[in-house]
Amino acid sequence: MTRQQHDQFAKQYLEELLSPLGTVEVSREVTDEVRQVDIFFSPIPSPKVDPQSLGLLGRIAQSTALLEPFRNQPSKTEIRNCIIKLFSVYGDFQRKAKRENTSLAETNLPRLWVLAPSASPGLIESFGGKLDLDNWLPGVFFLPDAFKTAIVAINQLPATGETLLCRLLGRDKVQEEAVKELLALPQENPLRHNILELVFSWRVSVQTQDILTEDDQELIMKLTAAYQEARTEAVQEGLQEERRQVLESLLRIRFDNLDDELSTIINNLVDLPPEEYTRLCLQLSREELLARFNN
Repeated sequence: MTRQQHDQFAKQYLEELLSPLGTVEVSREVTDEVRQVDIFFSPIPSPKVDPQSLGLLGRIAQSTALLEPFRNQPSKTEIRNCIIKLFSVYGDFQRKAKRENTSLAETNLPRLWVLAPSASPGLIESFGGKLDLDNWLPGVFFLPDAFKTAIVAINQLPATGETLLCRLLGRDKVQEEAVKELLALPQENPLRHNILELVFSWRVSVQTQDILTEDDQELIMKLTAAYQEARTEAVQEGLQEERRQVLESLLRIRFDNLDDELSTIINNLVDLPPEEYTRLCLQLSREELLARFNN
């Protein structure tokens, strides 16, 4: 999979998840040499969703942040380039504070989060990255304080619900397991549908590439299976909802009202074939229906 395709998916993915929490600027240009930050995030006072529902990503989004997702393990040069962009943003903040004759608090400076599918011990050590297990999960390495930078080694994150959204940006088995966990979420989970649609769109864009690696082809097969399963669930859910609406209308017409007692038998009736529940609703009295299906 080309880096360009992964970057596009990662930007849309993070924008979708973070936009309820604050302002998301995709491909924000910074001064100096023209550079673009993949994701520049600013939280809002009253987010539309609880940040805790996003797990680790929600914790990252508690303050202004630059997010730089990578498809492969970043090199030292790539991480240094991210830090250069961070310092360029700091320069913008400082110039604005000077124009407005205000002070710039250290706590108001954004933090850089490098989202890497993996990060070798040598890479982490070369930047002085350290774990903070008293406050953060394994796999989150913080550079010395003045750099205000963290490297998230996605393959080292614990496989928990808190890290699911970050692990979906991983590779190979890490991403495969995350997709399985995503599919296992309750259908009413609001994140499930939105993220699956993004993943499926990504799958389609990947399939249009002329040159695919063996890993790319394997991933496409896995996502195709996930897509088919999710669409099947959606169709079945739609049929159940349609039957439920028909039953509610039928009971209202038959008995002039759909009270609480009649509502309790709909779950049992809806599993019957349409011709069967239609016949029973038309032939049986209210008391007979309740006696037969109110279990």
